[in-house]
Amino acid sequence: MAKELKIILTKSVIGSTEKIRATVTGLGLTKTSKIIVRKDTPEIRGMINKVQHLVAVEEI
Repeated sequence: MAKELKIILTKSVIGSTEKIRATVTGLGLTKTSKIIVRKDTPEIRGMINKVQHLVAVEEI
């Protein structure tokens, strides 16, 4: 398992439900094409799984 994940918001959250928007904001993504690095934990993996249609993930 990788130690860190690079997460990129590839699509807009316009038209998404409030839960999806809250999850994206919880990850720290605010704008399209923003890149963040988070530790690889089960909680972060679950959030990514919930919004996998909006983000791209790369293991570091």
